[in-house]
Formats: sequence, C-alpha cells, structure tokens
Amino acid sequence: MVVTGLGAVSSIGTGTEEFTAGLRAGRSGVSPITAFDTTGFARRNGCQVPDFDPARMLRRLDPGAYGRAAQFSAAAARMAVEDAGLTDDDLRSVRCQISVGTTDGESYDLDRITEAHLRGGPSAVTGRAARRVPAALLGIAAARELRLTDVEVLTIGTACSAGNYSIGNGLDAIRHGDADFALCGGADAFCRKTFAAFYRLGTIAPDCCRPFDTDRQGILTGEGAGMLLLESLESALARGARIYSEVLGYGLNCDAYHPVAPQEDSVARCLRLALDDAGVKPGEVDLISAHGTGTKANDVTESRAVRQVYGSAPPRTISLKSMLGHTMGAASALGAIACSLALTHGFIPPTINHRTTDPECAVDCVPNQAIEADLRIVQNNGLAFGGNNAAVVLGRYDSRPGPLA
Repeated sequence: MVVTGLGAVSSIGTGTEEFTAGLRAGRSGVSPITAFDTTGFARRNGCQVPDFDPARMLRRLDPGAYGRAAQFSAAAARMAVEDAGLTDDDLRSVRCQISVGTTDGESYDLDRITEAHLRGGPSAVTGRAARRVPAALLGIAAARELRLTDVEVLTIGTACSAGNYSIGNGLDAIRHGDADFALCGGADAFCRKTFAAFYRLGTIAPDCCRPFDTDRQGILTGEGAGMLLLESLESALARGARIYSEVLGYGLNCDAYHPVAPQEDSVARCLRLALDDAGVKPGEVDLISAHGTGTKANDVTESRAVRQVYGSAPPRTISLKSMLGHTMGAASALGAIACSLALTHGFIPPTINHRTTDPECAVDCVPNQAIEADLRIVQNNGLAFGGNNAAVVLGRYDSRPGPLA
C-alpha cells in the first residue's frame, strides 16, 4: 500500500509545501495560548494553528455547523485528495474508507457549552452548539466535504496513538479489499479540559518542549490535523500518481498497565509487531519518529524500549513534538506525514530546543538542525494513555515492481 496524498494542518505550516518547509527549518510552533482564557495557570504557552480560515479551505461545508477539530479534519482531507491528483468524482466512483483518530473530539465546544451553562443556565446553550459536539463528526465532516456516500466513516478514540491506529485501519481495509482508497489520520483542537488535565499532572513545560534533553520539563499542548490518502501500489501506478511512501506494516497493543505511565516491555512489543508485519529487520530501519513527549517518564521509557528492540546503537530517533507540541490524536498522523516527506526529500527533521541529551535516553535526536539523509525505511511511534501503543513502518518507493520487504 502506498501514500499518494498528504494533508497537514499544523502550527508550523499548513499544506504539504509549508509543512515541509517548517520541518526543514526546525520551526517552532510555540505561542501564547489564545484559544481559551489562561488566567490562573502559571504556564500559558501552546502550539496553536495560526490564521486558520475554514471558509477559505472548505468548499462545501458550513463551518458554523462543525467544531474546530472537524474543520481541521475536513480541510486536511480536502488537501490530501487534491495532493493525490484526485477529484471528488474519482472517489465517489469507488469504495472509500475515512478513519480519523482523536483524543478530545470536540471538547473545545464542550468547554464553551459548559461555560455558557454555568453563566446562564440551560437556556444559554444553543442547539447549534450542541450539534457540533459528537466526535463522529470529525470523519463525517470529511465525507460531506468530499460528497462521498459509498464510504465507511470511523472515529478512533485511542488518544495520542489514534493517528497510527487509523493508518493501520486504512491499510487493512485496502489489504482485504474492503476499500479502494482510504483517507486516514487524526485531528484535535485546543481545549481547556486537556490543558488543565496535563497541567494538574505537572507535565506542562514552562516555555518549550525539550524531548530527550536533561532539562526537559514536559509537553506543550498543540492542535492540528494530518490526513494521508492510501491506495494500492497497482492503483497508484495505473494512474501515474506521485508516491510519497509505502506503508509496509503496523503494530498495535494495549497493556492497560497504568492510566498515564508507559510500560517499556509493552512499547518494545508493539515496535516488534510493526517490524514483523512489515517484514523488516531492525537493522534495516534508518530513522525513528518517536512519540517523544518531553516528559521525564515517556522519554526514558520509550528510549529504553527502542534500545530493547534495536540494540545499543539504534537509528536516529527524533521528536516532532519539539516543533509541533503534542497535537494529541493528530500527533502520529502528522508524524507519518513528516516521515513520508523525509523519505521523499531525503532529510531528517530535527529535535529542536535541544541542549544536552539525557544519558538515560542515549539517542541521536538530530539536535536543532535538519540534516540530509538517504532514508529507505522509517518507523513512526504513537503511545497513549492506558497503554494504547501503535507503530507504523514506512518505506521509500523506488519504482520497483513490488513493495519493500
């Protein structure tokens, strides 16, 4: 299966060209949060999507009928389809699947409904506001924007690994003949609820996110969406499509070890499952896009799991969250897009804000500056609360007669 279309909405760039430029430049998406009132919080930075205008990016949806996360999802899906050189009519003539992962659904709207209710009682909550809330609208909005009817629409709520779960879903749908094209990824928008939860856990960084750094102090919450268009290699070759990458395999597991703490052996098992599904040996992997949240627990645990699978000299292991913040359900989807672009253009995005690598992490995180690299196979990690782990293996397509592996 191959990736032929990409749609990115992020704090460092929207659209394939801007997103690629942001990755190459090591751009920081950090700014003071304006999506909600941060009065009372000692830490107020985040990674917001700047200047997002749904009316400009969407052709058919009424933006007022959908929440910000659904707007992100539909916009990213629209971009992915156009980037793949397809029209809405092309997709309407075949079987499609749309799979969108999320952490919060439309919790931003729930925040506002709760605030209105507290201030003005039930009468202050409008029906229009309530109709924007269902998480299923993240996928439905994409289908309606593209006017698709013969389509399976799924919303996957496995939090911060949900983008990778969705990619695995799309891969299986095409593998088993249930769909000809799959639009898969993730979307989330800023909300006070999630910011406050991470703040109460003591994991919000004061200034920026420093994954794998000795002085790391936590995450910055972010927002955005990433959507990838998948199709069979035969389909892509028949229509002369540009191929960004091949989806070689994926692995999923859920250990339920702890509500918020990752478990090393479980993460390592997930990475092995992905490599086994892809038919790839650890020594063949050139780059790992880590979950890399910048918290003390995650970075050490994930690094140890990587070394458990790859040995004492693992591939370069980067964290995009240093630039994008933690975009929740969109995180591993944007990671897969970044990996596809890295394979296509031959570079490794940096882990920015880096000063000194924590000896307990012991990875080459490509600090601060992107580097040119001849990449062939990359792995993209997504780890979530409750032990919902997901990893996807992607490969470079070299006009060979068959897939890698």
